[in-house]
Amino acid sequence: MFSGAIVAIVTPFRDGKIDEKAFRDLINFQIEAGVSGIVPCGTTGESATLTHQEHERVIDICVAEVGRRVPVIAGTGSNSTAEAIRLTRHAKEAGADAALLITPYYNKPTQKGLFEHYAAVAAACDIPQILYNVPGRTGVNMGVETIIRLSEIDVIVGIKEASGDLVKCSYVVRDTRDGFCLLSGEDALNLPILCAGGTGAVSVTANVVPGKLAALMKAWFAGDIRAAQQIHFELLEMNDAMFIETNPIPVKTALALMGKIREEFKLPLCTMSGANREKLARTLAKYGCIG
Repeated sequence: MFSGAIVAIVTPFRDGKIDEKAFRDLINFQIEAGVSGIVPCGTTGESATLTHQEHERVIDICVAEVGRRVPVIAGTGSNSTAEAIRLTRHAKEAGADAALLITPYYNKPTQKGLFEHYAAVAAACDIPQILYNVPGRTGVNMGVETIIRLSEIDVIVGIKEASGDLVKCSYVVRDTRDGFCLLSGEDALNLPILCAGGTGAVSVTANVVPGKLAALMKAWFAGDIRAAQQIHFELLEMNDAMFIETNPIPVKTALALMGKIREEFKLPLCTMSGANREKLARTLAKYGCIG
């Protein structure tokens, strides 16, 4: 259902508020470069520190600006099931095409708790839903059996997998229902996950070089494996640079250096260290993103 280069878009700020013009410009920059979907209010969009009003506003702006040109997959996950239901219902009302729901963080639910959480959101919200597993950020890792069970629920249509476990990805593709999509959640593994049967990637790197990610996906699905592999290799250093500090600090700094947004974060996220900023700038220059 969802495939290709999907950008986990940042949320730009100006003087502590959402920079709506910059956000709209970023959306158009992505679509014009060929991305096949946009995820507002994911981890990269600083969802954990947005107020509820800001969260809803970001999704509203994104849906309106995209104007059905590509799918909008709204981040609506929470460590509270009731809050996840409320945010997911808003995404549907706003006109989003799907919702992306991170595993509940900090409270470390059991596998049974994970299943019941997602089943409750699915029962309450009639919108396509994509699971999001990123144990390095949340402290909980969704097991293969849990994913398989959840894939049997009609509105749960896929998973963004960022555990780094390619064997797990293979089991997910083999054992979930037909049409259930596996999306890479780790840019360094985009091509390996495609090789395992993935349908695309929700990418941080695409914020900076969307055309490259779109070209990789286009080559892969056209059967030009060598071209996809070459782009994968070309992007290795850029992928590394996007994670030299906690995401989304590097990607927002990169976009600021490119003149697309203000270098502004919501605390406790903060500006990048001087040494890492210089390293990032050198990488951006190597890729032609800055002069």
